[in-house]
This record gives sequence, structure tokens and C-alpha cells, in this order.
Amino acid sequence: MQSQNISVFNTFIHPKAERIIRDLLQTTFLSEGKIVKQFEEELENTFDFKNCVALNSGTSALHLALVLAGVKEGDEVICPAQTFVATGLVIVQQKAIPVFADIDYDTGNISIESIKRKITSKTKAIIPVHWGGYPCDMDEITAIARQHNIIVIEDAAHALGATYKNLSVGNISDYTCFSFQAIKHLTTADGGAICCKNPDRYNEAITKRWFGIDRGNAPLSELGERQYNITELGYKYHMNNYAAALGIANLLDYNVRLKKRVAIAEFYKNELAQVKGLQLFKYDNNRQSAYWLFGFHVEKRNHFIRALKEKGITASVIHQRIDRNEVFGGINNDLVNQTKFDLTQIHIPIHDSIDKEKAEYIIESINTGW
Repeated sequence: MQSQNISVFNTFIHPKAERIIRDLLQTTFLSEGKIVKQFEEELENTFDFKNCVALNSGTSALHLALVLAGVKEGDEVICPAQTFVATGLVIVQQKAIPVFADIDYDTGNISIESIKRKITSKTKAIIPVHWGGYPCDMDEITAIARQHNIIVIEDAAHALGATYKNLSVGNISDYTCFSFQAIKHLTTADGGAICCKNPDRYNEAITKRWFGIDRGNAPLSELGERQYNITELGYKYHMNNYAAALGIANLLDYNVRLKKRVAIAEFYKNELAQVKGLQLFKYDNNRQSAYWLFGFHVEKRNHFIRALKEKGITASVIHQRIDRNEVFGGINNDLVNQTKFDLTQIHIPIHDSIDKEKAEYIIESINTGW
């Protein structure tokens, strides 16, 4: 195969999206409506979710989860630094305190032992991040949360379609938040969703996502104005029909696409297992990654990046520790594995445009050395 341009990410748009969106445009009903509800139902049917609320971003989902969980000023929320800044910023937005736990070097996921050390009387919630789509140790996290009466909010931005002990990620914790941003497995251009285990919190989420107004129970008066009385702060977090229509289109054949991604990941693992200077992440048999990323640890990382770049392949670090940002108070020196992880993590392309031929070319390029 000749040298080519293989990016680390791509945006998948289903071939039927144009027709579905054109049909919507002809109705001119572009704000939140029946199409959003249809998208929520199809998400529930595809992934066996319950109480799914579509929103305008994954960040909105995380913030709304904190609101629903009752996180307030001065509360502490434990999360990893190995994530995108949104995970930490929503905590600050609530005037709560992000408490950064260490990660497991072999997975990039939050460390159970570090969580235990970080809990105080002020701890209100834990946000485990399923790094790259690989589920965290949810049994242990759930047990810790129950012991200390703490809410669990899963950041599953990378993990749509992942499973943990035969349960879909989305069916395990109090709240699970997904992202449908442009380069995620499923895109609505930008968007997100929250799954609420408690039906009462689900109803509250429906109301809070649109200014605190229960749209379904706010009929239009003869004057043409909705009848409502806002009793609590709400937000403009709702998804619109346009985004939902794109989501509905991109849900078509989703499980087929996910199986292809898993197959590429297995090929990578088999081919890279014995490569010197490279250490694969750990994968347990009791969970299935959604493989938004395929990462590993590599020696001489800059040389590795340059060598693949010469072959037309992008290899990239994805999200270095977020506690380096002053808004979070600066580097936490006790995150030993995080520090080590930052020095060696790397990711190679795994997405819908990676076929067997491209995957083989990537492996061949790595095998030539760096």
C-alpha cells in the first residue's frame, strides 16, 4: 500500500442521513419535538437503555447530572485527571471542588485505591471516565459509593455500546452521560444524552433541560403562550430535531459498525503483542470496550509519532492530564500513575474508515521501527 493520509479521527455520516434530514427540513419543525423523542426511543432500543434524555452536548449531560445529584457549592467530586477538561469544568461550574484521583497505568481508568484515599466527609459524587471506551471497575466503584452514600455519574463520552459484565454502559449507575460530538462513534454534529436510573430524576431532567418548564404539561393558552410556573432553575440543554434526525440516521447499522471496530482492535492487539518498545493496555474478559480510541504505551514516543507521520499515519496523545490547568488549582503531585501515563501514552487510528487494508498498513508501518 502506498503512503497515504490516515487521520486519528473521522466523522461518520450514514448514507441515508441526507434523505432523513431533507425530510425533516421540509417539515420546518427544527426545534425539540417528536424527532428528539424518536431518537431517545431508538437509543433505548439499540442499547437497552432506560430513561434516556437527549441533550445538546455531553458537557450539558455531565452538568445536568451534577445538578440532579444535588451537588452544591463546597461539595467534593472525585474524578480522574485523564479526561477532557469538560469533566472537571462542570464541577467548577457547580462551585464544587474537583478532587483528582490517580489512574491505573495499564488502562487509563480511575484507580479504585486512589478513590478510597480521596474520599472525605465532603465527597458528594464520583465521576469515573471510561477511557477510550473501556469500562472502569464498576462493581468496585458502586460498592464504594454505597458504603459512603455517594452518587456515581459515569462519563461515558467514549463508551457508547460498551458493556460491563453483560450490562450496557448506561444501565449501571445513578447517571450515565454520553457525547455525540462530531468525532464520536455516533454524531449528531454536537449533542449528548443522560441516562437516569431513577424515574423521578428522569422526569426532573426532562424539565430542567428546557428552562425548568415541563413542556409536556405546559399547554398553549388561547393567547398562544404556554402555561407554566418555573419553580427551580432550568437550562437550555435540549436537543433539537435537526440534531436528532442526524442521530437517527447514524444509529442505522450502529452495531455492525461497532463489531467492525472491535475486530480491528483485536487485529491490532494480536499484531502488536510482541512488538519491542510497545506495551498494550490491559483488557479484561468481563467487559467490552467500545474502542473510541486504541491506545498503548510506547518508548521514544516522539520518534514513534514522526515515523508514522512519514508513512502518512497520524499517531497522537489524546488528552493529557487536565489538572495542569490553573482553573483546577494546578498539578497534583500525588498522581504517580498519571504522571507516568502522560509520558508514554499514544493512540493510533481506529474509526469507521479504517478497513483491514489500512489496519495492515498501520501495523506494517509500526513494524518498520521508530
